[in-house]
Amino acid sequence: MSGKARNDGEGAAGGDRRPVWGASQSGAYQSGASGTWGQSSKKKASLSESQWTESAGSLVLLAAAQATGLVQELAKVGEATLAAATTPRLGHSRHTTREQLLLTLLFMPMVGVQRTWNLRSYTGDGLALLSGRRQAYGYKHTERFLSQLAKSGGDEIVTDSLARWTTQLWPLPSPSAAYYIDGHKKAVYSDKILPRSLIGRVGKILGCRALTLLMDEVGHPLFVLTARGDDHLTVGLPTLVNRYERAIGHKQVSLLVVDREAMSAPLLKDLSPERTVIPLLRSDPYKDLESFGNVGAFVPLASDDGNLVREVASATFAVSVPEQKGEMLSLAVALIRDWRKQVPLPTTDEQPPRWNADLDSETRWQWWFGHFVATPAPPLPPQPKLIPMVSTATTLPPLDMAQTYTQRWVAQENIIRDFLLPLGLDTNHGYAKTPIVNSEVLKRRAVLQKRLE
Repeated sequence: MSGKARNDGEGAAGGDRRPVWGASQSGAYQSGASGTWGQSSKKKASLSESQWTESAGSLVLLAAAQATGLVQELAKVGEATLAAATTPRLGHSRHTTREQLLLTLLFMPMVGVQRTWNLRSYTGDGLALLSGRRQAYGYKHTERFLSQLAKSGGDEIVTDSLARWTTQLWPLPSPSAAYYIDGHKKAVYSDKILPRSLIGRVGKILGCRALTLLMDEVGHPLFVLTARGDDHLTVGLPTLVNRYERAIGHKQVSLLVVDREAMSAPLLKDLSPERTVIPLLRSDPYKDLESFGNVGAFVPLASDDGNLVREVASATFAVSVPEQKGEMLSLAVALIRDWRKQVPLPTTDEQPPRWNADLDSETRWQWWFGHFVATPAPPLPPQPKLIPMVSTATTLPPLDMAQTYTQRWVAQENIIRDFLLPLGLDTNHGYAKTPIVNSEVLKRRAVLQKRLE
């Protein structure tokens, strides 16, 4: 770290670093003529070109935050956290201090600082400019404020506040617009025992935290919740939607598009009275077209240079509802047939035949004497891959259903990958650990309790 670090914990900027805000400024977002900013050409020349570029980009970010109402929303958060403060230091802090600390936490990723610990080596001017200070807050102040904010329930207040801001920033084009929901697992490396799950990005089962993300139909992130790593999407989805609608103050989510992980008959049945849910059907319940009922005529869905590559047809499919014997849930299906991906026809035999089942009695034993030459088996006839998308609404046309779901691959799957680094989705903050219940023991206890009742 270049320069000498401040001992009072206010910042980690170097001792020879020039402040970018005027000395007479008391507000966090004022720009005056007095002070070092624009004071003399000699002091301007003391900043390198990269530092000027960082400061100019920071001003654009700050102007965008003010124009979209994010700064005003954070000001409300500061007042709400003061009312709910459980620590004397946070309760007696000034409004400007809380606002500057919130802006520091907000804009840290924009200047390459993903964790408060990295503020120990940060010496730039961009974060100070964004938070309205001469020098950026250091690790000690920021980490202490973050801890006090969490203890006072401020994390819940900030989450609801950001939900209101994103909703007014990106309003829905129509009431029937689709929302996309997906999960992301963030690996956590710790000596403590943590709930584990499959990290899809690396293909390993690790201790992790689960993020559930809500996005609009063009991929704008609207709401994010964090839960324990073994939290399934079927559990996190209703919680996410109800919490989002409670934060914005009215019911808004009517059409949900989710991955096949949310293909659960009890979940679809519970959500069907108020919402339409479109997940992918798992590959276990079906084999081919014969597994579906009322299959309609296929119509073109996508083409490549005049060649048909995908077509879609309407169909129906019934799934059983667990723990409710004999009850079936009927679903509408948009059945996509992808001609670019050929898969073998499913075999009807429960056990594969022996390797010599098609040989006569004389040829079958020639391999004992070394005179037998194996011939390749004939390939199984291929068929185009089926991609069934189901819906709890029977009135949705299959072409619209297919186009709505395929847009999810662009609007959510690819955008989550793009958000990994800029938004720090894989970054873990803080070191506090709280004991958790053993989910497997809890499940067994619940089963035994039912038997006792």
